[in-house]
Amino acid sequence: ERVVESGGGLVQPGGSLRLSCEGFGFTWSWSIMKWVRQAPGKGLEWVASIDYAFSPSYADSVKGRFTISRDDTKHTMYLQMDNLKPEDTAMYYCENSAGTRGQGTQVTVSS
Repeated sequence: ERVVESGGGLVQPGGSLRLSCEGFGFTWSWSIMKWVRQAPGKGLEWVASIDYAFSPSYADSVKGRFTISRDDTKHTMYLQMDNLKPEDTAMYYCENSAGTRGQGTQVTVSS
């Protein structure tokens, strides 16, 4: 099983980024997928999840700013991040139901 994240980068406060996560080697359509993040010096924080019925859930800290989605035909999940804040700076990881996590993609929000 493997997941690969992409789409991170440097963005100014108020800007947007779209992260992607592609899955390999597992039954994608049955998997609840989630995004987690880890800021420098802090623990892992759950950001958002989407289940096999496409029902999303969000942490309060990102609700109204982030949108999670999935395309089962492409085995890919997305995280649209709008109105980014400096406190969103972190390494972002995706995980499948088995807890398989990728190498992550860095998001830095700074002016």
